[in-house]
Amino acid sequence: MPNVLTYGTFDLFHIGHLRLLERAKALAGADGKLIVAVSTDEFNWNAKQKKCAIPYEERAAIVAALRCVDKVIPEECWEQKTQDVEKYNVDIFVMGNDWEGKFDFLQSQCEVVYHPRTEGISSTKSNTDLHG
Repeated sequence: MPNVLTYGTFDLFHIGHLRLLERAKALAGADGKLIVAVSTDEFNWNAKQKKCAIPYEERAAIVAALRCVDKVIPEECWEQKTQDVEKYNVDIFVMGNDWEGKFDFLQSQCEVVYHPRTEGISSTKSNTDLHG
């Protein structure tokens, strides 16, 4: 029963987000847990200069309501990943392949898997299309 961990902003939740989370849960299996770290508004702004369309509390609630998600935690800084892997006894760390190679440093603690992104889907692009 592996524990799987992934991170994301999950703003303007879309089918690509759902597919990533469903694939991550499949790695955990029926007895494993999927833990999802949702980026806080402060982290998004301070670290990425990104303003979310949907506030953190609502994004976290949307993700937590999904059948495939077992636990939601806040992502407050880039550096917390190593501590979260240890704290939650993570066996597999999952991210979209747009982050390929960026989290390989975690391989000493757990397996690192990069899943393919869903073609043509992007919250950043959707947000830009809506707000110019």
